[in-house]
Amino acid sequence: MGKIRDYSKLASDILNETGGETNLIGFTRCATRLRLVLKDVPAGAVEKVKQLPGVITVVLSGGQFQVVIGTHVADVYDALAAIVDPDKLQNSHEKRRFFDTVIATMSAVFAPIIYVLAAAGILQGILITVNWFLPAFQQTGAFSVLNFISWTPFAFLPVFIAVTAAKFFKCNMFIALFCCCALINPDWAVIAAQIAKGDAVTFFSLPLAETVYTSSVLPPLFLVLALSYLERFVERKLPQVIAPLFTPLICAVIMVPLTLVLIGPVTSGLANGIAWGYNWLFDTAPALAAAVIGGVWQVIVIFGVHWGITPVVMANFDLHGRDSFQAFQTMAVVGQMAAAFACALKAKQRGFKTVAWSAGLTGVFGITEPAIYGVTLKLKKPFICGCIGGAVGAIVTSLFGSYYYAYAGLPGVLTIVNAISPDNPMSFIGEVTGVLVTLVVTFALVFLVGFKEPEVKAETGTAPGSATAAGATSAAAPKAAGKTAAPATVSHRAASAALTLMSPVAGKALPLAEVSDETFSGGLLGDGVAIVPEEDVIVSPCDAEVASTVDSHHAVGLLCANGAELLIHIGLDTVKLGGQHFSTLVKVGDKVSAGTPLIRFQRRDVIAAGYDITTPFLVINSEEYQMTKYINNGPVACGTPVMAVS
Repeated sequence: MGKIRDYSKLASDILNETGGETNLIGFTRCATRLRLVLKDVPAGAVEKVKQLPGVITVVLSGGQFQVVIGTHVADVYDALAAIVDPDKLQNSHEKRRFFDTVIATMSAVFAPIIYVLAAAGILQGILITVNWFLPAFQQTGAFSVLNFISWTPFAFLPVFIAVTAAKFFKCNMFIALFCCCALINPDWAVIAAQIAKGDAVTFFSLPLAETVYTSSVLPPLFLVLALSYLERFVERKLPQVIAPLFTPLICAVIMVPLTLVLIGPVTSGLANGIAWGYNWLFDTAPALAAAVIGGVWQVIVIFGVHWGITPVVMANFDLHGRDSFQAFQTMAVVGQMAAAFACALKAKQRGFKTVAWSAGLTGVFGITEPAIYGVTLKLKKPFICGCIGGAVGAIVTSLFGSYYYAYAGLPGVLTIVNAISPDNPMSFIGEVTGVLVTLVVTFALVFLVGFKEPEVKAETGTAPGSATAAGATSAAAPKAAGKTAAPATVSHRAASAALTLMSPVAGKALPLAEVSDETFSGGLLGDGVAIVPEEDVIVSPCDAEVASTVDSHHAVGLLCANGAELLIHIGLDTVKLGGQHFSTLVKVGDKVSAGTPLIRFQRRDVIAAGYDITTPFLVINSEEYQMTKYINNGPVACGTPVMAVS
């Protein structure tokens, strides 16, 4: 699976392979997945989309065509939104399963705000840690300011839900904000407090409940759902001249009281009831509850239905100020993170080791899809080892009575400080112990049972001493003569010689790790080198076939005779220039020789526009080859050997 950072092309390819706008009902995203709702899944679409550069895998679940992309899913989502006409989206006449609808709604509503909630949770964890070591800090103004900042997203959670739910249910966002803000108006909190004291407060004889809605999930969500129907009904009935004014008025005076009287109490009771059921299991058999969550949670993540638990977790924090679910969920995350790291240590193939290290590092931040789809599930045994390690670690954690006392948007090793509580000193000790047990058990199991590394594709190309090999080692000759050599024929016969790759441009070579873009520096797109160009023309590093170009003309992909896939990416984020200052000199399918000009660009103009021109030169499928780097740092001339793959 190759990756390329042309999000517009990837979004367009995904849309085309899934049947286009005429087959698309809607689309949303979560932290790592693009979630499409299709009328029908075209034959072969799953495999075709899986093969697209930048796609990790495809999952059909919850009535959705889920394209797992990773941390750049937001860019692909934005690119898709830019090319899809909302008016052309298809209406589904098929009744969707209730469970599918719930999961689709939860993912659409919470995915866009999860990082905000996670950031606030991390800040709370930091404050908890600081107060643990420096109790006096809690009395300072700095703590007061940082503390209210950390609680802001939760206090105003209905506001965030109003925005995302309005987009999903296709209603007026500002009317949704109007109604949801009314739920957290301080005056309602005063009224609710009076009701809690025993005072009877009614709305036209209808009794009001004492429910308050800060940090609530289901009440604002169902409010906006009902609002979407009411708004459309009102707009159809009102004359167009008065609709802009009276639609928000009518919607507000109906929806807010309806929520206070009926929707709020019912939906809050539903979330609290489900939370009660989980807590009953935890209180009755804590080890069993822990084992199920620690061992099975990542299986749920595979199918993309994990967002459905969010209201339960939020209900626990609202009711009890703590939650055990996330304490155990952390062990499941750590299990897959540890499995990826164990694979990185045990693997022999350099490219696969890089992928495993990168996937494990992403798991440190609570995102496990890259580890699951890129490493552990792909190898099968490590995934099972991670699940077992997570289950054992969670059981150990349950023995200490551990809880999370601050919400963690993305539970993981960085959020274990959320288990600190002066009233429950064993909580944090149990969380740390559980993490350590999970790490030890997972590492031990992976090294004990082992795994079969991904098979290296049969190397193809020409025999030693053939024209292709010779042409690759004399790349400078055509350039020096000022001519373009005759196109090479890219064959697919088994090769036994290393393919030498020349520098595509003169400049200064840098280690890939020093590139100021984690996608390149982390090896997520493959191994290679980086070059800061001192010329305005990028040439082919070997005999190859042009496999891909981009509309913004800043990158080119090549397919070598031995199957190696190359990417030359001029600059960082230069896709934003939209092709300005760049010209592609070849087209897809062209056979090129070493030294053939590929892209011409105005280097100084790109720099003047504020862009870093550091140019990664990568072997995208480097995990399938043995790589040798001749130059990793310092000046390099165009045509100088920099790498070899065999």
